[in-house]
Amino acid sequence: MNRVPAHLLVFVTSGLVLVIEIAAGRLMAPYIGVSIDAFTGIIGTILAGIALGASVGGRLADRQDPAPLIGRALVIGGGLTILSVPIVVSLGPSTGPGPVGIVVLTAAAFFAPAAVLSSIAPMVTKLRLEDLDDSGSVVGDLSAAGTAGALIGTFGTGFALLAWFPVRALIIGVGVLLALAGVVLTIRGGRRPDVAEMAVVIVAAMIGIGMGSPCDHETEYHCVRIVADDDRPGGRSLLLDRLRHAHVDLDDPTHLEIRYVRLLAAASDTLPDGPIDVLHVGGGGFSMPRWLTATRPGSTHTVLELDTELVDIARDELGLDDAGAMEILTGDARLHLPGLDTNGYDLVIGDAFGGDAVPWHLTTLEVMTELRRALRPDGVFAMNVIDRSPNAFVNAEAATVSEVFDWVGLIEPSNGTDAGRVNQIVLAGSSPISPMIDAEDGRQLAPDEVAARLDGAQVLTDDFAPADQLMG
Repeated sequence: MNRVPAHLLVFVTSGLVLVIEIAAGRLMAPYIGVSIDAFTGIIGTILAGIALGASVGGRLADRQDPAPLIGRALVIGGGLTILSVPIVVSLGPSTGPGPVGIVVLTAAAFFAPAAVLSSIAPMVTKLRLEDLDDSGSVVGDLSAAGTAGALIGTFGTGFALLAWFPVRALIIGVGVLLALAGVVLTIRGGRRPDVAEMAVVIVAAMIGIGMGSPCDHETEYHCVRIVADDDRPGGRSLLLDRLRHAHVDLDDPTHLEIRYVRLLAAASDTLPDGPIDVLHVGGGGFSMPRWLTATRPGSTHTVLELDTELVDIARDELGLDDAGAMEILTGDARLHLPGLDTNGYDLVIGDAFGGDAVPWHLTTLEVMTELRRALRPDGVFAMNVIDRSPNAFVNAEAATVSEVFDWVGLIEPSNGTDAGRVNQIVLAGSSPISPMIDAEDGRQLAPDEVAARLDGAQVLTDDFAPADQLMG
């Protein structure tokens, strides 16, 4: 095999393996969520497939002519890539977001295509090795081509492809291109494509295209669903990936359906009557900005929201009217914090989530220091977190907040936190805050209970913030 086609083949196949790996996270997000566990499970499982494929491909290349094997590997790899879509859709609802479920689903859908496509590089290497005198340069050049392809696949998918194409179309398209490349390579080698293999690819593509997407919208970050409320004509729930993140009533912005949002509202009610200036870390369905605008006319809102497309969805389908006294800053909230006005806000609400976890880089002492700087001396800080008994994460978050605020409080569900992961509220200010809480919504912990929770709790910093691992 000549040098240029060999390098091109390794470059493309290595790049497409990384396209598949990154797209896998988006395809599986509605079933396993978006978390450190998810990224770890996906990357580790696909790396295992790459390792096995490279080993098997090398052994096959030593035992028989690798030239006809390469075309077949492309066709089979393409078919398996396409099949990953129906596999995820079929198995996803029965797997959980934990490490075992993540690895099982990833292995079922993506281990095989990663292995088959990774077998091609050692086959190409075998065809290029003609003399031991230049074996080092041959192996090195092909390794460099594969790494370059992986880099382009990574950057291209993360920065562009997932913003341009729905994830299913992207994965099926990659599979079809691989299969077609395999057919072309086989024909150019003077061989006839395997009819059975091509039939499998075609059937897989038809199944993948025919399976409906669970998403109403696919943004760069989320699978978004808007679900109408059977009990309230104007009710709409916002589902991001596998979790409900917000509920709004298009006809009545003062209706708060979700318990933790009512707790945040109760915290805001401890401020004096009248308009207030509010910083929202996380926009989502914009429930709190709509509620505060209705209950405290004249209030101003600065909203930090990662997902630009989600803001557009909120405008179009969730009743968001951001004209006037609302400023929405899109992109990573952490990057906006240094630019916030000192003593600029009466209320700071932390309600940013990636899956069911607060993004770790928004949990740290450095972030809390910035938020304390932005809050007025007599202001209120309220943060929504999810955890379960023994509450290692929420305790760590409260301990971190206590490093920069004079007083810290906690609100948990009335029935405690033993049943599973639940929303809890961290409160903070310069003096004690006692919201009027409905008994069904939660219970504010007594000072001695808070002190016991803080005793020995980990303070989270940019250098060490294992937020996902601390969650029960």
